Amino acid sequence: MKSALGIPSAIEDYVKKFGVREHPALRRCREETQANNPAARMQIGEDQGAFMGLLAKLVGAVRCVEVGVFTGYSSLAVALALPDNGRIVALDISKTFTDTARGYWDEAGMSRKIDLRIGPALDSLDAMIAKGEGPFDMAFIDADKPNYDGYYERVLKLLRPGGLIVLDNMLWSGKVADPSDQSEDTVAIRALNEKIHGDERVDIAFATVADGIMLARKK
Repeated sequence: MKSALGIPSAIEDYVKKFGVREHPALRRCREETQANNPAARMQIGEDQGAFMGLLAKLVGAVRCVEVGVFTGYSSLAVALALPDNGRIVALDISKTFTDTARGYWDEAGMSRKIDLRIGPALDSLDAMIAKGEGPFDMAFIDADKPNYDGYYERVLKLLRPGGLIVLDNMLWSGKVADPSDQSEDTVAIRALNEKIHGDERVDIAFATVADGIMLARKK
């Protein structure tokens, strides 16, 4: 079998075996979500979690924003990488999913680092901007695709110079490279890829990790 991007499963397994040191609470979150949640495809993989944790350390992140929490794997992976005074403002619209996430955060002793806010993320980000809650060091965007552009613009305002935005699913199983695919999600992601490529406010790199990760560093 191959992944959505055509990577043989044997290669993926090898990367996960030698490129990941997964905390027990992360492993339980991943395995239980995959076993019990019909929306498990929304969860990031363990290799992506390891990648994001290392990114947080590389940028010296202390304050982070996450748009899209689901069952808490990504927020926990980053929280574990933050220093003791680190903090994540985690935004999601689902209390059901995030109630599950809280259990894993508690298990890992990371709840104290995660400020969960339930509601439409655009509204939450607007409120954060209005209150002057920045600057933040790193942001992760993994939510509804038609609003990605809105999330990107708001997060960019909240980031410090040198801060990093990590956008997930930017290859969308390769659909962005298929001009015949004009579905709403694909069109939104494709348009944002093009926008970020030409955005002089950021330095960029596009990584074929998981379903494609766009990295945008605020100048």
